[in-house]
Amino acid sequence: MLVAVLAALAAAVAVPIALAAAGGTAPEPVGAARSPSAAGSPGTPISGSSSGVRPAGPARVSPSPASSPSGNVWAAITPKQLSPAVAHDPELVYVPNTKSGTVDEIDPRTFKVVRQLQVGGVPHHITPSWDLRHLYVDNLNGVLTVINPRTGGTTGAVRVSDAYNLYFTPDGTRALVVNEYERAIEFRDPHTWKLLRKVSIPWAGVDHLDFSADGSYLLVSCEYSGEVVRVNASKMTVTGQLHVGGSPIDVKLSSDGRVFFVANQGLGGVSVIDPLKLRQVAFINTGAGAHGFAVSRNARSLYVSNRLAGTISVISLRTRRVTATWNVGGSPDMLQVSPDGAQLWASNRFGDTVSVISTRDGRVLHTIHVGTEPHGLTFFPQPGRFSLGHNGVYR
Repeated sequence: MLVAVLAALAAAVAVPIALAAAGGTAPEPVGAARSPSAAGSPGTPISGSSSGVRPAGPARVSPSPASSPSGNVWAAITPKQLSPAVAHDPELVYVPNTKSGTVDEIDPRTFKVVRQLQVGGVPHHITPSWDLRHLYVDNLNGVLTVINPRTGGTTGAVRVSDAYNLYFTPDGTRALVVNEYERAIEFRDPHTWKLLRKVSIPWAGVDHLDFSADGSYLLVSCEYSGEVVRVNASKMTVTGQLHVGGSPIDVKLSSDGRVFFVANQGLGGVSVIDPLKLRQVAFINTGAGAHGFAVSRNARSLYVSNRLAGTISVISLRTRRVTATWNVGGSPDMLQVSPDGAQLWASNRFGDTVSVISTRDGRVLHTIHVGTEPHGLTFFPQPGRFSLGHNGVYR
Protein backbone atom coordinates (compact mmCIF):
# COMPACT_ATOMS: atom_id res chain seq x y z
CA MET A 1 0.00 0.00 0.00
CA LEU A 2 1.51 3.24 -1.17
CA VAL A 3 1.09 6.08 1.31
CA ALA A 4 3.05 9.17 2.09
CA VAL A 5 5.45 8.97 5.04
CA LEU A 6 3.62 11.56 7.05
CA ALA A 7 0.26 9.84 6.47
CA ALA A 8 1.71 6.55 7.61
CA LEU A 9 3.03 8.12 10.80
CA ALA A 10 -0.34 9.72 11.45
CA ALA A 11 -2.05 6.36 11.01
CA ALA A 12 0.26 4.71 13.51
CA VAL A 13 -1.02 7.11 16.14
CA ALA A 14 -4.63 7.50 15.01
CA VAL A 15 -5.52 3.81 14.73
CA PRO A 16 -4.63 2.77 18.30
CA ILE A 17 -6.49 5.84 19.62
CA ALA A 18 -9.58 4.97 17.59
CA LEU A 19 -9.42 1.37 18.72
CA ALA A 20 -8.95 2.27 22.35
CA ALA A 21 -11.99 4.51 22.19
CA ALA A 22 -13.99 1.62 20.75
CA GLY A 23 -12.76 -0.81 23.37
CA GLY A 24 -10.69 -2.77 20.83
CA THR A 25 -7.02 -3.52 20.42
CA ALA A 26 -4.58 -2.02 17.98
CA PRO A 27 -4.00 -4.02 14.80
CA GLU A 28 -0.62 -5.34 13.82
CA PRO A 29 1.68 -3.27 11.59
CA VAL A 30 0.81 -2.69 7.94
CA GLY A 31 3.48 -5.08 6.75
CA ALA A 32 1.59 -8.05 8.18
CA ALA A 33 -1.23 -7.63 5.67
CA ARG A 34 0.62 -9.40 2.87
CA SER A 35 1.31 -12.62 4.75
CA PRO A 36 -1.55 -14.74 6.13
CA SER A 37 0.93 -16.71 8.22
CA ALA A 38 1.83 -13.51 10.04
CA ALA A 39 -1.71 -12.28 10.29
CA GLY A 40 -2.60 -13.65 13.71
CA SER A 41 -5.76 -15.49 14.60
CA PRO A 42 -8.82 -15.29 12.29
CA GLY A 43 -10.93 -12.20 12.87
CA THR A 44 -7.96 -10.06 13.91
CA PRO A 45 -7.46 -6.69 12.18
CA ILE A 46 -3.99 -7.01 10.67
CA SER A 47 -3.12 -3.67 9.11
CA GLY A 48 -3.61 -0.04 9.93
CA SER A 49 -5.16 2.73 7.90
CA SER A 50 -3.50 5.66 6.22
CA SER A 51 -6.45 7.72 7.39
CA GLY A 52 -6.76 6.34 10.92
CA VAL A 53 -9.94 4.37 10.07
CA ARG A 54 -10.40 1.13 11.96
CA PRO A 55 -10.47 -1.81 9.51
CA ALA A 56 -13.57 -3.35 11.06
CA GLY A 57 -17.10 -4.23 9.99
CA PRO A 58 -20.27 -2.19 9.63
CA ALA A 59 -20.88 0.63 12.10
CA ARG A 60 -22.88 -0.26 15.20
CA VAL A 61 -26.21 1.14 14.14
CA SER A 62 -29.74 -0.17 14.49
CA PRO A 63 -30.40 -2.42 11.50
CA SER A 64 -33.03 -1.38 8.99
CA PRO A 65 -36.04 -3.70 8.76
CA ALA A 66 -35.30 -6.77 6.66
CA SER A 67 -38.80 -6.69 5.21
CA SER A 68 -39.13 -5.20 1.74
CA PRO A 69 -41.23 -2.17 0.87
CA SER A 70 -44.27 -2.66 -1.40
CA GLY A 71 -44.01 -6.44 -1.16
CA ASN A 72 -41.23 -6.43 -3.77
CA VAL A 73 -37.92 -7.76 -2.48
CA TRP A 74 -36.02 -5.54 -4.93
CA ALA A 75 -38.14 -2.38 -4.58
CA ALA A 76 -35.34 -0.39 -2.93
CA ILE A 77 -32.85 -0.80 -5.79
CA THR A 78 -34.73 1.37 -8.28
CA PRO A 79 -33.04 4.59 -9.51
CA LYS A 80 -32.62 7.66 -7.30
CA GLN A 81 -32.77 5.64 -4.08
CA LEU A 82 -29.15 6.08 -3.01
CA SER A 83 -28.60 5.81 0.72
CA PRO A 84 -27.39 9.00 2.48
CA ALA A 85 -24.42 6.89 3.59
CA VAL A 86 -23.01 6.93 0.04
CA ALA A 87 -24.01 10.47 -0.96
CA HIS A 88 -20.38 11.62 -1.17
CA ASP A 89 -18.81 8.45 -2.58
CA PRO A 90 -17.38 8.72 -6.10
CA GLU A 91 -18.68 6.28 -8.71
CA LEU A 92 -16.07 3.62 -9.46
CA VAL A 93 -16.11 0.07 -10.77
CA TYR A 94 -13.84 -2.19 -8.72
CA VAL A 95 -12.54 -5.26 -10.57
CA PRO A 96 -10.67 -8.12 -8.78
CA ASN A 97 -8.24 -9.92 -11.07
CA THR A 98 -7.79 -13.47 -9.77
CA LYS A 99 -4.58 -14.31 -11.63
CA SER A 100 -2.96 -10.90 -11.20
CA GLY A 101 -3.62 -10.45 -7.47
CA THR A 102 -4.84 -6.93 -8.15
CA VAL A 103 -7.95 -4.76 -8.06
CA ASP A 104 -8.46 -2.33 -10.94
CA GLU A 105 -10.61 0.78 -10.40
CA ILE A 106 -12.47 2.06 -13.45
CA ASP A 107 -14.01 5.51 -13.82
CA PRO A 108 -17.43 4.76 -15.40
CA ARG A 109 -17.55 8.25 -16.95
CA THR A 110 -14.38 7.75 -18.99
CA PHE A 111 -14.30 3.92 -19.06
CA LYS A 112 -10.62 4.01 -18.13
CA VAL A 113 -8.66 2.33 -15.33
CA VAL A 114 -7.64 5.09 -12.92
CA ARG A 115 -5.93 3.03 -10.20
CA GLN A 116 -4.64 -0.44 -9.52
CA LEU A 117 -4.41 -1.88 -6.01
CA GLN A 118 -1.94 -4.65 -5.23
CA VAL A 119 -3.73 -7.05 -2.88
CA GLY A 120 -1.91 -10.32 -3.57
CA GLY A 121 -3.38 -13.79 -3.29
CA VAL A 122 -6.37 -14.80 -5.40
CA PRO A 123 -9.02 -12.06 -5.13
CA HIS A 124 -12.48 -13.20 -6.26
CA HIS A 125 -15.14 -10.63 -5.31
CA ILE A 126 -15.45 -7.04 -4.13
CA THR A 127 -18.09 -6.99 -1.39
CA PRO A 128 -19.79 -3.85 -0.02
CA SER A 129 -20.35 -3.97 3.74
CA TRP A 130 -23.92 -4.12 5.05
CA ASP A 131 -23.88 -0.41 5.98
CA LEU A 132 -22.22 0.57 2.66
CA ARG A 133 -19.22 2.16 4.38
CA HIS A 134 -16.51 -0.33 3.39
CA LEU A 135 -15.61 -2.55 0.47
CA TYR A 136 -13.95 -5.90 1.16
CA VAL A 137 -11.72 -7.81 -1.23
CA ASP A 138 -12.65 -11.49 -0.82
CA ASN A 139 -9.42 -13.42 -1.17
CA LEU A 140 -8.17 -16.99 -0.94
CA ASN A 141 -5.09 -15.81 0.97
CA GLY A 142 -7.13 -15.60 4.18
CA VAL A 143 -7.23 -11.79 4.20
CA LEU A 144 -10.09 -9.37 3.56
CA THR A 145 -8.48 -6.18 2.29
CA VAL A 146 -10.59 -3.15 3.25
CA ILE A 147 -11.17 -0.35 0.73
CA ASN A 148 -12.53 3.07 1.63
CA PRO A 149 -15.12 3.86 -1.09
CA ARG A 150 -14.79 7.59 -0.45
CA THR A 151 -11.16 7.56 -1.57
CA GLY A 152 -10.74 4.28 -3.44
CA GLY A 153 -7.69 3.50 -1.30
CA THR A 154 -7.05 0.62 1.09
CA THR A 155 -7.51 1.28 4.80
CA GLY A 156 -6.58 -2.03 6.38
CA ALA A 157 -7.26 -5.75 6.35
CA VAL A 158 -8.90 -8.44 8.45
CA ARG A 159 -7.69 -12.00 8.89
CA VAL A 160 -10.36 -14.61 8.25
CA SER A 161 -10.33 -18.05 6.66
CA ASP A 162 -9.97 -18.30 2.88
CA ALA A 163 -12.83 -16.10 1.72
CA TYR A 164 -14.11 -17.05 -1.70
CA ASN A 165 -17.24 -15.01 -1.00
CA LEU A 166 -18.73 -12.79 1.70
CA TYR A 167 -22.33 -12.01 2.65
CA PHE A 168 -24.29 -10.21 5.38
CA THR A 169 -27.63 -11.18 6.90
CA PRO A 170 -30.42 -8.73 5.96
CA ASP A 171 -30.53 -7.35 9.52
CA GLY A 172 -26.79 -6.66 9.45
CA THR A 173 -25.99 -8.68 12.56
CA ARG A 174 -23.84 -11.38 10.99
CA ALA A 175 -21.21 -11.72 8.31
CA LEU A 176 -20.98 -14.97 6.38
CA VAL A 177 -17.56 -15.95 5.07
CA VAL A 178 -17.97 -18.61 2.38
CA ASN A 179 -15.01 -20.98 2.44
CA GLU A 180 -15.44 -23.02 -0.71
CA TYR A 181 -12.51 -25.38 -0.25
CA GLU A 182 -13.28 -26.24 3.37
CA ARG A 183 -16.96 -26.77 2.50
CA ALA A 184 -18.10 -24.35 5.17
CA ILE A 185 -19.84 -21.07 5.93
CA GLU A 186 -18.39 -19.10 8.81
CA PHE A 187 -20.89 -16.94 10.70
CA ARG A 188 -18.98 -13.99 12.19
CA ASP A 189 -19.65 -10.81 14.11
CA PRO A 190 -19.32 -8.12 11.39
CA HIS A 191 -17.90 -5.59 13.89
CA THR A 192 -15.19 -7.68 15.56
CA TRP A 193 -15.04 -10.53 13.00
CA LYS A 194 -15.16 -12.99 15.89
CA LEU A 195 -16.22 -16.46 14.76
CA LEU A 196 -19.72 -17.31 15.99
CA ARG A 197 -20.13 -20.70 14.34
CA LYS A 198 -18.59 -22.61 11.46
CA VAL A 199 -21.35 -24.43 9.59
CA SER A 200 -20.19 -27.47 7.66
CA ILE A 201 -21.75 -27.85 4.22
CA PRO A 202 -21.01 -31.49 3.39
CA TRP A 203 -21.10 -31.08 -0.38
CA ALA A 204 -18.33 -29.80 -2.63
CA GLY A 205 -18.21 -26.31 -4.08
CA VAL A 206 -20.18 -24.11 -1.66
CA ASP A 207 -19.94 -20.62 -3.14
CA HIS A 208 -23.05 -18.42 -3.75
CA LEU A 209 -26.21 -17.75 -1.74
CA ASP A 210 -29.21 -15.52 -1.16
CA PHE A 211 -31.58 -14.94 1.73
CA SER A 212 -35.32 -15.35 2.11
CA ALA A 213 -37.42 -12.18 2.15
CA ASP A 214 -37.55 -12.15 5.96
CA GLY A 215 -33.90 -13.18 6.32
CA SER A 216 -34.71 -16.27 8.37
CA TYR A 217 -32.93 -18.71 6.05
CA LEU A 218 -30.69 -18.84 3.00
CA LEU A 219 -30.12 -21.10 0.02
CA VAL A 220 -26.51 -21.77 -0.96
CA SER A 221 -25.22 -23.47 -4.10
CA CYS A 222 -22.65 -26.27 -4.16
CA GLU A 223 -21.05 -25.95 -7.57
CA TYR A 224 -19.15 -29.23 -7.74
CA SER A 225 -21.81 -31.55 -6.36
CA GLY A 226 -25.04 -30.25 -7.92
CA GLU A 227 -26.63 -29.53 -4.55
CA VAL A 228 -28.57 -26.54 -3.23
CA VAL A 229 -28.59 -26.34 0.58
CA ARG A 230 -30.93 -24.51 2.97
CA VAL A 231 -29.48 -23.01 6.14
CA ASN A 232 -31.35 -21.47 9.09
CA ALA A 233 -29.73 -18.04 9.47
CA SER A 234 -30.46 -17.58 13.19
CA LYS A 235 -29.75 -21.12 14.39
CA MET A 236 -26.87 -21.43 11.91
CA THR A 237 -27.77 -25.00 10.98
CA VAL A 238 -28.42 -26.90 7.76
CA THR A 239 -32.13 -27.68 7.43
CA GLY A 240 -32.27 -29.46 4.07
CA GLN A 241 -30.89 -29.84 0.57
CA LEU A 242 -31.98 -30.45 -3.00
CA HIS A 243 -30.03 -32.15 -5.77
CA VAL A 244 -30.46 -30.16 -8.99
CA GLY A 245 -27.53 -31.70 -10.87
CA GLY A 246 -25.10 -29.89 -13.10
CA SER A 247 -23.09 -27.03 -11.58
CA PRO A 248 -25.28 -24.60 -9.63
CA ILE A 249 -23.65 -21.18 -9.25
CA ASP A 250 -25.36 -17.86 -8.48
CA VAL A 251 -28.55 -17.67 -6.41
CA LYS A 252 -31.23 -14.97 -6.45
CA LEU A 253 -34.56 -14.58 -4.68
CA SER A 254 -37.60 -13.76 -6.83
CA SER A 255 -39.20 -10.32 -6.48
CA ASP A 256 -42.23 -11.81 -4.69
CA GLY A 257 -40.02 -13.87 -2.37
CA ARG A 258 -41.70 -17.16 -3.25
CA VAL A 259 -38.99 -18.92 -5.24
CA PHE A 260 -35.24 -18.81 -5.75
CA PHE A 261 -33.45 -18.75 -9.09
CA VAL A 262 -30.24 -20.78 -9.33
CA ALA A 263 -27.95 -20.40 -12.35
CA ASN A 264 -26.74 -23.80 -13.50
CA GLN A 265 -23.52 -23.67 -15.48
CA GLY A 266 -23.56 -27.40 -16.22
CA LEU A 267 -27.14 -27.52 -17.49
CA GLY A 268 -27.20 -24.24 -19.42
CA GLY A 269 -30.07 -22.57 -17.65
CA VAL A 270 -31.77 -21.52 -14.43
CA SER A 271 -33.45 -23.75 -11.87
CA VAL A 272 -36.56 -22.29 -10.20
CA ILE A 273 -36.76 -23.67 -6.66
CA ASP A 274 -39.53 -23.74 -4.06
CA PRO A 275 -37.43 -23.15 -0.91
CA LEU A 276 -39.98 -24.49 1.56
CA LYS A 277 -40.62 -27.81 -0.19
CA LEU A 278 -37.07 -27.90 -1.57
CA ARG A 279 -38.38 -28.81 -4.99
CA GLN A 280 -37.48 -27.61 -8.47
CA VAL A 281 -40.68 -26.24 -9.98
CA ALA A 282 -39.32 -25.12 -13.35
CA PHE A 283 -36.18 -24.86 -15.46
CA ILE A 284 -35.43 -21.93 -17.77
CA ASN A 285 -33.04 -22.61 -20.64
CA THR A 286 -30.71 -19.66 -21.22
CA GLY A 287 -27.37 -20.74 -22.70
CA ALA A 288 -24.17 -22.69 -22.15
CA GLY A 289 -22.46 -21.88 -18.87
CA ALA A 290 -25.30 -20.00 -17.11
CA HIS A 291 -23.38 -18.38 -14.29
CA GLY A 292 -24.12 -14.96 -12.75
CA PHE A 293 -27.19 -12.84 -11.98
CA ALA A 294 -28.14 -9.19 -11.70
CA VAL A 295 -31.59 -7.66 -11.19
CA SER A 296 -32.53 -4.83 -13.57
CA ARG A 297 -32.83 -1.33 -12.15
CA ASN A 298 -36.62 -1.37 -12.54
CA ALA A 299 -36.70 -4.71 -10.64
CA ARG A 300 -38.65 -6.36 -13.46
CA SER A 301 -35.96 -8.46 -15.14
CA LEU A 302 -33.16 -10.82 -14.21
CA TYR A 303 -29.96 -10.72 -16.25
CA VAL A 304 -28.13 -14.04 -16.63
CA SER A 305 -24.56 -14.35 -17.88
CA ASN A 306 -23.98 -17.43 -20.03
CA ARG A 307 -20.23 -17.69 -19.62
CA LEU A 308 -19.51 -20.40 -22.18
CA ALA A 309 -21.95 -19.13 -24.82
CA GLY A 310 -20.78 -15.52 -24.58
CA THR A 311 -24.35 -14.29 -24.18
CA ILE A 312 -26.59 -12.49 -21.71
CA SER A 313 -30.17 -13.70 -21.23
CA VAL A 314 -32.96 -11.46 -19.90
CA ILE A 315 -35.66 -13.21 -17.85
CA SER A 316 -38.94 -11.59 -16.87
CA LEU A 317 -39.33 -11.88 -13.11
CA ARG A 318 -43.11 -11.90 -13.57
CA THR A 319 -43.48 -14.58 -16.26
CA ARG A 320 -40.17 -16.41 -15.64
CA ARG A 321 -39.55 -16.50 -19.39
CA VAL A 322 -36.58 -15.38 -21.46
CA THR A 323 -37.45 -12.13 -23.20
CA ALA A 324 -34.12 -11.49 -24.94
CA THR A 325 -30.70 -13.00 -25.50
CA TRP A 326 -27.76 -10.75 -26.35
CA ASN A 327 -24.61 -11.97 -28.08
CA VAL A 328 -21.89 -10.04 -26.27
CA GLY A 329 -18.89 -12.30 -26.82
CA GLY A 330 -16.16 -13.00 -24.30
CA SER A 331 -16.86 -15.03 -21.20
CA PRO A 332 -19.30 -12.91 -19.15
CA ASP A 333 -19.16 -13.94 -15.51
CA MET A 334 -20.34 -11.66 -12.69
CA LEU A 335 -22.62 -8.72 -13.47
CA GLN A 336 -23.42 -5.23 -12.19
CA VAL A 337 -26.06 -2.75 -13.31
CA SER A 338 -25.19 0.95 -13.44
CA PRO A 339 -27.11 3.14 -10.96
CA ASP A 340 -29.26 4.59 -13.75
CA GLY A 341 -29.97 1.12 -15.16
CA ALA A 342 -28.70 1.95 -18.65
CA GLN A 343 -25.61 -0.27 -18.58
CA LEU A 344 -24.75 -3.82 -17.60
CA TRP A 345 -21.11 -4.39 -16.64
CA ALA A 346 -19.66 -7.90 -17.05
CA SER A 347 -16.26 -9.34 -16.17
CA ASN A 348 -14.86 -11.69 -18.83
CA ARG A 349 -13.48 -14.46 -16.66
CA PHE A 350 -11.37 -16.27 -19.25
CA GLY A 351 -9.65 -13.12 -20.48
CA ASP A 352 -8.55 -9.69 -19.32
CA THR A 353 -11.45 -7.39 -20.11
CA VAL A 354 -14.66 -5.94 -18.75
CA SER A 355 -17.60 -5.38 -21.09
CA VAL A 356 -20.08 -2.52 -20.79
CA ILE A 357 -23.40 -3.50 -22.36
CA SER A 358 -26.48 -1.44 -23.21
CA THR A 359 -29.54 -2.71 -21.33
CA ARG A 360 -31.72 -1.25 -24.08
CA ASP A 361 -30.55 -3.47 -26.93
CA GLY A 362 -27.62 -5.57 -25.68
CA ARG A 363 -24.93 -3.78 -27.69
CA VAL A 364 -21.41 -3.84 -26.29
CA LEU A 365 -20.63 -0.16 -25.72
CA HIS A 366 -17.11 -0.46 -24.34
CA THR A 367 -14.44 -3.09 -23.74
CA ILE A 368 -11.98 -2.19 -20.99
CA HIS A 369 -8.67 -3.99 -20.46
CA VAL A 370 -7.93 -4.98 -16.86
CA GLY A 371 -5.84 -7.68 -15.15
CA THR A 372 -5.92 -11.39 -15.84
CA GLU A 373 -9.13 -13.34 -15.17
CA PRO A 374 -11.37 -10.61 -13.73
CA HIS A 375 -14.14 -11.97 -11.52
CA GLY A 376 -16.67 -10.44 -9.08
CA LEU A 377 -16.61 -6.75 -10.00
CA THR A 378 -18.74 -4.18 -8.17
CA PHE A 379 -20.10 -0.85 -9.39
CA PHE A 380 -20.24 1.38 -6.33
CA PRO A 381 -22.26 3.16 -5.01
CA GLN A 382 -25.63 1.66 -5.91
CA PRO A 383 -29.27 2.27 -4.93
CA GLY A 384 -30.41 0.23 -1.94
CA ARG A 385 -30.93 0.43 1.83
CA PHE A 386 -28.21 -2.09 2.71
CA SER A 387 -25.88 -4.64 1.15
CA LEU A 388 -26.27 -8.40 1.35
CA GLY A 389 -22.69 -8.76 0.14
CA HIS A 390 -21.37 -10.87 -2.75
CA ASN A 391 -20.28 -8.43 -5.48
CA GLY A 392 -22.96 -5.88 -4.62
CA VAL A 393 -26.46 -7.23 -3.91
CA TYR A 394 -28.79 -4.72 -2.29
CA ARG A 395 -32.27 -4.52 -0.80
